[in-house]
Amino acid sequence: MPKKQMSAAELAAKKELALAVIERLKAEYPDAACSLDYDHAWQLLVSVRLAAQCTDARVNVVVEDLFAKYPNVAALAAAEPEEIEAIVKPCGLGHSKARDISACMRVLRDQYNCQVPTTFDELLKLPGVGRKSANLIMGDVFGKPAIVTDTHCIRLSNRIGLVDNVKEPQKVEMLLWQIIPPEEGSDLCHRFVYHGRAVCDARKPLCEKCCLADICRTAQANQAEAQS
Repeated sequence: MPKKQMSAAELAAKKELALAVIERLKAEYPDAACSLDYDHAWQLLVSVRLAAQCTDARVNVVVEDLFAKYPNVAALAAAEPEEIEAIVKPCGLGHSKARDISACMRVLRDQYNCQVPTTFDELLKLPGVGRKSANLIMGDVFGKPAIVTDTHCIRLSNRIGLVDNVKEPQKVEMLLWQIIPPEEGSDLCHRFVYHGRAVCDARKPLCEKCCLADICRTAQANQAEAQS
């Protein structure tokens, strides 16, 4: 059965919670930004594809060699997938990632004059680019409203109570769009990453050190259980 729509009161409560979360995380992580290193939009496209099931830190190391050997879209588009794979293999899933990167760069070369398209729908049509990647490009490169539903965003949104037991990335994204001011989405998602790594760990969240403990649904439930 489809989930019931939120009532006006429920929606208002979640909007209020979202604003509180935004302000507290903004104070906690004022300089939060994308942890993937890049100088150009096409480089971020490459890096975010490599980051699937791989740490950003490892990606940042691997792409140094990749971008040194192929310094622009045309050069990377001209490379064979096997040549790309030889460099990106340490990121895991090297064959599929190299294939997608090669195909994506060739589309940029052949259809966009080596430029990254500036609309969400066009980005989604690029090989290997999903909603998460497209939102990251829209927010970080073009400064447009974006919500990047990576694992940290999904985990924290559920734990805090911004969404209710929703794990599918696109569904989480659509629900967050209802309660987060558009101009705050991109930065909030970066702060979720910082907070998820530093405090709200997937296995053992450090609720006693969390700036959201008194408004987080999970922290409050854990505290109540400990006191019972």
